Amino acid sequence: MTEPHTASGRPVDPFDGRPAERVVSCDLTFEVSEPAEIAVQIAAAGGRVIRVEYLMITAGHEVRPAPTEWAAPHHGRVHVLRAEPGLVSVSYRAELGAVLAPPAPPVPAAPAPGLEQLTYLRASRYCPSDQLVGFAVAEFGELPPGRPRVEAITDWIHRRVGYVPGASNVHSGATEALLTGQGVCRDFAHLGAALCRALQIPARFVAVYAPGLTPMDFHAVFEAWFDGAWWTYDATRHAPRHSLVRVATGRDATDTAFVHVLRGIVALRSLEVTATVAGLLPLDDGISPHQLS
Repeated sequence: MTEPHTASGRPVDPFDGRPAERVVSCDLTFEVSEPAEIAVQIAAAGGRVIRVEYLMITAGHEVRPAPTEWAAPHHGRVHVLRAEPGLVSVSYRAELGAVLAPPAPPVPAAPAPGLEQLTYLRASRYCPSDQLVGFAVAEFGELPPGRPRVEAITDWIHRRVGYVPGASNVHSGATEALLTGQGVCRDFAHLGAALCRALQIPARFVAVYAPGLTPMDFHAVFEAWFDGAWWTYDATRHAPRHSLVRVATGRDATDTAFVHVLRGIVALRSLEVTATVAGLLPLDDGISPHQLS
């Protein structure tokens, strides 16, 4: 058996017997038709306690060294692997620190918005907020700015947009979710972010591991900036926000795709995601402010 390595290539320490409060994993299988470079974004974002972690690449029956790691915004981590024709498997597993009980929302120092907030005010491919200004103002414009509008947007999406697996595709965005009244988690997150931006509230898209999600898969939520901090919202209410594990953060799904083929011909043949939490899942009312680590 090959010794597991960390995502950076260092051997992991033997598991010391402490219970892992959150365990996440992702197994991918690719069929490579010609020499390729593949960027995968499946590792838990940095800035948290990761007790044990490994990323293993298998080509045929040969185990390859851990691939190059690139730093992405907001502690994201992208791994770039080179693959020859044939079947290539990528296996990732991480055991993370404890899930804390939901704290009372802190009162931030309210720093002035900067370049980051400006980035997440702009329309993007899947969040064409400039097309939704009229609707957003008519529906939510009479509410006080900031938290009341974000909570109203989240509740409106939860009540008015149906969660329908298969209702959208990789080309669907916030506008399609609004017009059809249906979608999946990425559509809910895109619509939430787009409506916030239409009301001049910075908002960003976050890909996560989600203990409690059924059926299990990668999940998507959005974060909105108000009161000097980023607050996490999930209009699907399919998993408690307090157990989520951040993977990637960006303008929309364009920035957070779990696989991106840089060159070559590659087909994804299988995907299996798991995310568990020790003990009972935290309770979540779906509306109260929460910050994702």
